[in-house]
This record gives sequence, structure tokens and C-alpha cells, in this order.
Amino acid sequence: MKEGPNIAGIAALIGDPARANMLQALMTGVALTASELAQEAGVTPQTSSFHLGRLAEAGLVTLRRQGRHKYYNLADADVAALLEAMSGIAMRAGMTRVRTGPKEPALRKARVCYNHLAGEYGVQAYDSLLARAFLVEDGEQLHLTGDGRSFLSELGVVLPDKESKRRPLCKSCLDWSARRSHLAGIAGTSLLSFFLEQGWAKRVEGSRIIEFSKSGDSHFHAIFSL
Repeated sequence: MKEGPNIAGIAALIGDPARANMLQALMTGVALTASELAQEAGVTPQTSSFHLGRLAEAGLVTLRRQGRHKYYNLADADVAALLEAMSGIAMRAGMTRVRTGPKEPALRKARVCYNHLAGEYGVQAYDSLLARAFLVEDGEQLHLTGDGRSFLSELGVVLPDKESKRRPLCKSCLDWSARRSHLAGIAGTSLLSFFLEQGWAKRVEGSRIIEFSKSGDSHFHAIFSL
């Protein structure tokens, strides 16, 4: 079948080891320079620029200039969701990039997935909201109910008054380690921001790990009990 989207072209771009490492590094949601991405990929700056040019041309990353520096981000949440789903398939097939180590349990517990919370804690928050009918699944769609909006607002999570046509308020994202859904979309981003602003959790520098404090851990489990 020769009609329709060329998934082979996108798969080939992502399938290159250097480009795959760059994309995985950008899953932190933090903008990185070409030099920083070259280190992540283990290639020269010149080679890094070539790879980033290919990724930008395909719409997988975006470029932002600030002074003499060029910063790269993933293009959008759809690219992040694709990478998260591919990570789950790779884990299921036993294809890991490195041996398991001290960071592995922490990554599985709580990590950032582009701009929202993933891992066991992300799945628990999603399941808790779903169990109390604060979230409702409608086929492929996910909706925040009126009670759900009130619950998050009373908690202190800032949400927009109206949904954006460009970005959904709620979206499920398949978690690669738990192989179940966690909350993405504006609500997912706002929820992670709330945890960080409250000081309940922090990002571990140079990693996707989200580390909850002892009190933050207690607050989280009290609010999102199952």
C-alpha cells in the first residue's frame, strides 16, 4: 500500500541511535543546546547539527534561538507520547539501552514525561481520579468532570477556564514502565507544576527522575489514595 503517511520515514529518523538518544534526552521537557545533545548522543557537534536538522525538518523537534545559542525542544506532546509508547514496546521486547542500576527504581517510581508526571505515581494519580469519577474515559477521549475540576481547583491546581482547541485539557498517555495510563494534557502539566511549586517534589538534575520529599510523599498518597 503506497498511499497515506510514510511511517517508515519517521521510524528511520527515530531509529538512528544518535537521534534516538537526543530525543530521549529531550523527554525531560528542558531545552538543550546542540552541544549538550551531542554529548547525550556521543557524536561530534557537527554530526549533532546534521541530526538535529533532520529531526527539525521532520517536525520532531523545534529550534529556538537566544543570543548566540540554539535551543532544541520536542515539537509537541504528540511526539513525546510516541516516544513513551515506543519505550514501552522496547521494554516489553527486552531492548534496554543500559543495564539496570540505582536510578532504575527511581525512574519507575516517578519521572517527568515531557511535561507531566509518569511512573508509578503518575499512574496512581490517574487511577485515583478515575475511581472517584473525577476523570471519565469515553473511548479514546478523556474528560475532566465538574467535580474533578472542583477537586483540583480546591487543591490549588491552576486550570484554564476553557479548553484549548490546540491542546486538550486531559489526555491519557501510556506509561512505558507501568504499561498503563497516566495523565497528560494541560491538567497533567498543571498537576506536576503544583507538586513542584508546593515543594513536595523536585526534579533530579540531569535525569527524568522526580523525587518526592517525605512530607510530599505523605501528601501525595493522602490526596490520591486508591
